[in-house]
Amino acid sequence: MECYFCKKNIKEIDFKDTELLKKFISGLAKIRAKKRTGVCSSHQRKLSQAIKRARYLGILLYTPK
Repeated sequence: MECYFCKKNIKEIDFKDTELLKKFISGLAKIRAKKRTGVCSSHQRKLSQAIKRARYLGILLYTPK
């Protein structure tokens, strides 16, 4: 499986892009594993940092609705 971000040539993951970040969060609002998403290691680290930053600022929820 090819990395989503490498395929789309996305260098930086924006924490304000909630629609993109929601694709990589499970139904229980957990960050999905690299094996599940198929994202490479470097983008997985950037993705988890963006999700955590969005949660801290209140853009994304810590828990499901």
